[in-house]
Amino acid sequence: MAKNGKRMRAATEGVDKNTTFAIGDAVKLLKERSKVKFDETVEVAIRLGVDPRHADQMVRGVCTLPNGSGRSVRVGVFAKGAKADEAKEAGADVVGADDLVEKVQKGEIDFDRCIATPDMMPLVGRLGKVLGPRGMMPNPKVGTVTMDIADAVKGAKGGAVEFRVEKAGIVQGGVGKVSFTEDALVENVKAFTDAVIKAKPSGAKGTYVRKVAVTSTMGPGLTVDLASVTAE
Repeated sequence: MAKNGKRMRAATEGVDKNTTFAIGDAVKLLKERSKVKFDETVEVAIRLGVDPRHADQMVRGVCTLPNGSGRSVRVGVFAKGAKADEAKEAGADVVGADDLVEKVQKGEIDFDRCIATPDMMPLVGRLGKVLGPRGMMPNPKVGTVTMDIADAVKGAKGGAVEFRVEKAGIVQGGVGKVSFTEDALVENVKAFTDAVIKAKPSGAKGTYVRKVAVTSTMGPGLTVDLASVTAE
């Protein structure tokens, strides 16, 4: 059985796994326990009462974090003509049509998030086997298939985080960096949780949100009091 390293043991020392924290206290503890030389990512994990094997219980959406994600996101856009120009002006890193499709088919993926105009989807559809497994396939449900290219690019650059429930019924996402202020992280956690709650599918029965936890890259996992992340 693998043992935790010194840093992980130090980060988790004195933290009772059965303790439930108010979100403010949880964030404060993560910041205090961060002793590494890099800016750790703070993540939220939400366990839901859904079975994603059923189509009417699939949870998917996008959340625009009020204080950004703290990470640099390369945005690729499939568009032509005026929409391609709009994407470039909005700050897209890679813009193209047939030429971009060819590059992606060759394995040249120079972006972290993909956006497309509706008319480009017949072309982009060919890339399902490449982009799908990476979770990068454009989808109108999360605003990545749209004619409003400028807003989509700015949103992706500014902190829009996509989420999708995993097989075990868990949704997770990065909501900032340890270097963020406590207030900024709390706001981002609440925004993410709210987005997941609003994405409740029609087939969800019983208790929808069962557990919320926060952690940092090298920090402890802390269970969060649900009321503290849903209260105004």
